[in-house]
Amino acid sequence: MSTKQTRRRFSGEFKFKVVVEALKERHSLAELSQKYEVSQVMISRWKSEFLEAGPLVFTKAKSEDTKTLEAANEKLYTEIGRQKIEIDFLKKVYAKLGK
Repeated sequence: MSTKQTRRRFSGEFKFKVVVEALKERHSLAELSQKYEVSQVMISRWKSEFLEAGPLVFTKAKSEDTKTLEAANEKLYTEIGRQKIEIDFLKKVYAKLGK
């Protein structure tokens, strides 16, 4: 019988800790891999993801995506309010017709 391995999940804090050590280059990827029991490929992938997302840390202005999402949310909340009023009205009409 074969035993099925479960996929391990690592917290963001753990990944950050490993990536920072990898960036400091005091230890090789092989050493870090043994120390944290994570493959070298995984450490390299986390490092690449971290470096790609790095500029986002320093962005102060709201991105266009955020502004677009906020506008969409506002529109949806308005629609929900309108539908609530409509539902309340229909409930009252139904109650009067049901009597």
